[in-house]
Amino acid sequence: MRFTEVNLFGVYVAPLSVMLVAAWFVTIALRRVAARCGLLRHVWHPALFVFAVYVIVLSSMVLIVANWDRHV
Repeated sequence: MRFTEVNLFGVYVAPLSVMLVAAWFVTIALRRVAARCGLLRHVWHPALFVFAVYVIVLSSMVLIVANWDRHV
């Protein structure tokens, strides 16, 4: 896939900004699951852990979108 601008209600935005928001929603869901299971009590710095999970989710999304045309 080529990373071209996305038309969002008449405003062209970068595709990375759309992925940033989508990754944030996925991270919120994962954070709630981790809090409910008690995982956040066992990490040294919960905010740093959540940020690392966000970076992992975002980079995974970018890699999946970048390689989408090869696998379809």
